Amino acid sequence: MFYPQENNLTAVTEFFLLGFQASKCLRIFLFFIFLVVYCGTIWGNLLIITLVSTSKNLHTPMYFFISQLSIGDILLTSVIVPNMLQILLNDGGIIPFIDCITQLYFFGVAEAFDCLILALMSYDRYVAICNPLRYTSIMTNTSCVVLTILCWMVGFSLNLISNISTAKLNFCGSNIIDHLFCDPLPLLELACSDTFIVHLVIFLIGIPCVFFPTAIIVISYTYIVVTILRIPSSTGRQKAFSTCSSHLTVVSIFYGTLFGVYVVPTKQQSSTISKVLSMFYTVFTPLFNPIIYSLKNKDIRKAVQKWMTW
Repeated sequence: MFYPQENNLTAVTEFFLLGFQASKCLRIFLFFIFLVVYCGTIWGNLLIITLVSTSKNLHTPMYFFISQLSIGDILLTSVIVPNMLQILLNDGGIIPFIDCITQLYFFGVAEAFDCLILALMSYDRYVAICNPLRYTSIMTNTSCVVLTILCWMVGFSLNLISNISTAKLNFCGSNIIDHLFCDPLPLLELACSDTFIVHLVIFLIGIPCVFFPTAIIVISYTYIVVTILRIPSSTGRQKAFSTCSSHLTVVSIFYGTLFGVYVVPTKQQSSTISKVLSMFYTVFTPLFNPIIYSLKNKDIRKAVQKWMTW
């Protein structure tokens, strides 16, 4: 839908998301796959949140951060997947401008929070392995709650700035977004006005929300690896590494796909590859996280077994 303006341009009031341009059978197949994955994601992450909240042996900083990551994953997948399912069924779908900006906002909030909480989790593992005697004094309940609240505040506030900048752009040409959801890069390509300021704002926001957490993770694990290698016994090294292996797996999957979409120049990858990578970290990664922590963590496995026997 368009409406004329005084400058003889037409302002876009809604966008058309192309989704996957495939046969009806393939789209129906993907619909059921994504639906099952979405239900599994919600159930798995709610299970993690419930277990951490109700099991006394899981009332530690590490599990608190895991439960917060589950909250972020539920937000991320709930913002994207329901609309994606509709697009698959209808071979594309219309989304109003305000809904697109809203989806873009909460998508950015969830992504920023996941980046920040993963950095906090790496710092938690660093303190636990490199400074075990000071762990309880550094990672107190109060500090964990305050740091988590700061992560949410950073995500909500900084993404509000970028979204306001994006909403002020003029969209007066094509309204077709060749993507699965309102992703910032394909959306900005449709703008008629200069997007330099918006790109600059997004880059500046990426420093505290992406690059700074990445630096914390790299530095933390550098010290962790050095400390583990200094442990004389192989059993001790294996035990120390096992405490952070699940987190390292989640970080690798999340950042691998995230950097594949936003750091690799878009000209070097097709829209299909971009869609697949975006689908991976918005649909499948939130499902993998509870599975990884459940399979690799004895405490969570014991809590699940105890919960199932009730």
